[in-house]
Amino acid sequence: MARLNYGQYQRRLLVAMALYTGFMLLVWPAVPTIANLPLKVLLALAPLAPMFYVLALLARRIRDSDELEQRTHLIALGVSTGVTAALSLLGGFLCIAHLVPLDGSVLIWVFPLMMICYGTTRWYVGRAYGLDTSCDDGDRTTSALHFVWLGVIMAVAAVYGWRHHWDDFRVGLLAGVACGLLLGGVVKGVLRKRSWQQADE
Repeated sequence: MARLNYGQYQRRLLVAMALYTGFMLLVWPAVPTIANLPLKVLLALAPLAPMFYVLALLARRIRDSDELEQRTHLIALGVSTGVTAALSLLGGFLCIAHLVPLDGSVLIWVFPLMMICYGTTRWYVGRAYGLDTSCDDGDRTTSALHFVWLGVIMAVAAVYGWRHHWDDFRVGLLAGVACGLLLGGVVKGVLRKRSWQQADE
C-alpha cells in the first residue's frame, strides 16, 4: 500500500469530516422519528463510518512514519488518553454526587477531546524534537487550509443549527469553534509565510 503524503492525508481527512458533519446535520436529527428499528440503528450509527475512517487514516499515517515521528505520535496518544480519562473520571464523580447534571450525550465529546489533546501535544512534542509537524512532505499551504476548511464546516453547522432553532449552547459552541479554526488558519498561514520569507532571505 502506497504511503500517503501530507496533502492526500489532509484531503481525505477533510472529506471524512464533511461527511460526518453532513450525517450529524441531515440524518441524525431524523433518527428519533423513525419507527423501523433496524433502519433507526443504521442511521443512528451512520456518523461512526467517517470517524472510523479518520482513525484508520491516523493509524496508517503513524505506521508509515519514521521512528522519531512515531515517538511523537506515541507521546501525543498517551497524553490525550490520560487527559480524557482524568476528565471522564472527574465528570463521573461530579455527576454521581449530583453536582453536575450530565446525561449520556456528553460521551459524544470524548472523541473530539482526544483528537484536540492529541493534535496539540504532538505539535508541542514535535517542536521540542525539531520536527515540522504542521507541514510534512514539503507541502506548505495544506496545514493552514486544513484549519480554514474545518472552520467553514463548523460555520455551516452553526448556521444550520441557528436556522433550525437549536439551543443557544450548541449553536454558540459551533460558532466559537468555527471562529477559532478560521482565525487559527489565518494566523498559521501568516506565520508560515513570514517564516518562508525569512528562509528565502
